[in-house]
Amino acid sequence: AAKKISAEGRPLVIFPEGTRIAAGEAPGLQAGFAGIYKLLGLPVVAIAVDSGRLYKPWLKRPGVITYRIVDVVPPGLPRDEAEERVRLAINAFNRPTGEE
Repeated sequence: AAKKISAEGRPLVIFPEGTRIAAGEAPGLQAGFAGIYKLLGLPVVAIAVDSGRLYKPWLKRPGVITYRIVDVVPPGLPRDEAEERVRLAINAFNRPTGEE
């Protein structure tokens, strides 16, 4: 499905942790991320989202959600390096400013 979407020129958006997470959490990435990264051979635009502070499985609070484009991970990196760069980028709101 990812190859078909890519071939059609459509953007592919995934949450590499597998789901939304609470603010301050930084779980590892799901294995499927690395498979899609390798299969498509495309750059990854890593985006940090701070919606975890507003979202709980049983409660959705109103508020402003901020997106921060943190890094573009080039295609073809070794799995460990690509995963680490994406993990750091998507957790940018969990670190003090200037550590990105």
